[in-house]
Amino acid sequence: MERKPAAGSIRNKERSKEKFLDAVGTVLETEGFAGLKINTIAATAGIDKKMIYNYFGGTDQLIDEYINSQDFWSNVKGGEIPEINDGGQELSKLSLTQQFDYVAQNKNLQKILLWGLMEERSSLKHIANEREVNGELLLSQITDPYFAGNATQFRAIMAILISGIYYLNMYKGINADTFCGIDLTKQQGTDEIKNALSKLIDLVYQDQNSNQNL
Repeated sequence: MERKPAAGSIRNKERSKEKFLDAVGTVLETEGFAGLKINTIAATAGIDKKMIYNYFGGTDQLIDEYINSQDFWSNVKGGEIPEINDGGQELSKLSLTQQFDYVAQNKNLQKILLWGLMEERSSLKHIANEREVNGELLLSQITDPYFAGNATQFRAIMAILISGIYYLNMYKGINADTFCGIDLTKQQGTDEIKNALSKLIDLVYQDQNSNQNL
C-alpha cells in the first residue's frame, strides 16, 4: 500500500514527459525549429516550464530526446544478426524501402534532417553517429564480407540511395510535387521510387555475382 503514491508519481512524471515530447513535435510541425522555445513548448504541453528542467535538465535536452526518438536508424535496435544466405540482398532492399516510407510519413523528421544541414547541434551530430553505428551492423557484418574487394563501392551506392531517399522526401510539397516527372505525392509515384530502389540493389548484386563467377 505504501508504494502506490510513488508509483502514481512515476506515472504522472512519465505522462508529463510524453506531453512535453509531443509538444516539441507540435511546435516543430507548426512553427519549425525556430519556434522551439521553452515558453512555447510549455504552453503547448499545458505544464509549468519549470518541469522541463526537472524532467529533462533543460530545453536543449528535451529537444535532443525528441530528435533521437524520431530518426529511423536510432530506432533500429542492434543485436544478434540473423543467418542470411543472400549476402544481405533482401535485407538491403527492405531497409531502403522501409526507410523511404518512414521518412515520407514523418514530416517532423524531414524538418530535423533539414535542420541538420543548417545548424551545428550536439544532438544532430549524435543522431548522425547513431545512423552510422546502426547502419554499420548491416554493412560490416553482412555486405562487406559478401562484396569483399567491392565492399566500399557498395557502401558508396548505399550512401547515394539513402541520401536520395532523404532529398526526395524533403523536396516534395515545398516548391513542387514532381521529380523527373514522377508525382511524389501519389502512391503510384512512391511505389515507382521504391521499386527502383529494389531494382538498383538487385543490379548491384547481379553484377557482384557475375564477377564471382568469372
